[in-house]
Amino acid sequence: MTPTDSFLLRHLGWILLAKAIALGALWWFFVHDAKVPVDPAAMSAHLAGPMAGQGGSHGH
Repeated sequence: MTPTDSFLLRHLGWILLAKAIALGALWWFFVHDAKVPVDPAAMSAHLAGPMAGQGGSHGH
């Protein structure tokens, strides 16, 4: 490994570390307290999708 390669790897390592710290800080300040309420009935209706006998044509 040449000195240039070693410098590049060290430089990229510091950049990746700085990005990870920045992402962690952003998550901590903006996302970690976010709560999403889930209604079980609404969720099951969403997952079940529309009934086959209901609704209009789908453009066929």
